[in-house]
Amino acid sequence: MIAIGCDHGGYKLKEEIVRYLKEKDIEVKDFGTYSEDRVDYPVFARAVAESIVNKECEKGILICRSGLGMAITANKFKGIRCVPCYNEETAKFSRMHNDSNVLALGADYVTVNEAINIVRMWIATEFEGGRHQERLDIIKEIESNNMK
Repeated sequence: MIAIGCDHGGYKLKEEIVRYLKEKDIEVKDFGTYSEDRVDYPVFARAVAESIVNKECEKGILICRSGLGMAITANKFKGIRCVPCYNEETAKFSRMHNDSNVLALGADYVTVNEAINIVRMWIATEFEGGRHQERLDIIKEIESNNMK
């Protein structure tokens, strides 16, 4: 299951991505927001990140105007590897090399079609492991020493 959340700036794009995921029979848990009324993005980033940490959802997608604030917030959670991606190539390598489990999108920087292609690539790409796992192990060690 994929958790999804957005702020007011990402609402329209979130709706399109939810529609796409449902068309592909991918289970989605929508944490909001549910309109373009102003909200605080960390609330939604927290909800998505917690759903992954608690194993309620496998992966997450966060959307705001830039994707940056969402990524910063999500990465405050132990075990979350959230990456802002603006094209298919960054989405592919975020999965292959970093085993990202949360994708952040900037609604002001991608079209709906670009966003859907990024999501498609991100979901379809598997983690390569090998030397990349060794690097993730180093990250996990850093995380466990600094996120108590």
